[in-house]
Amino acid sequence: MITRIMGEGQWKLADSHFTELNKLDDELLDEMESGDEEGFRRTLNALLDAVRRLGTPLPDDATEPSELILPAPDATLDEVRQMLSDDGLIPG
Repeated sequence: MITRIMGEGQWKLADSHFTELNKLDDELLDEMESGDEEGFRRTLNALLDAVRRLGTPLPDDATEPSELILPAPDATLDEVRQMLSDDGLIPG
């Protein structure tokens, strides 16, 4: 799956990594619902770091469509709330 981190670029991730990413996404959703700004910031950074660590970066000039778009590391809680679906940032 091609994943974009807004403002940074794209990574190709194997489907096998989505179990780990979904756990972080669930934590992020819980922290957002409870208004835990500190926990939200920590978990958002952990989620983005996991994408960077587990994925293979695509060249800057790649024109692959992103199947998943994640917020920038400095996104606010309200900005991320607007990006959410019922499943969180990551479907499934």
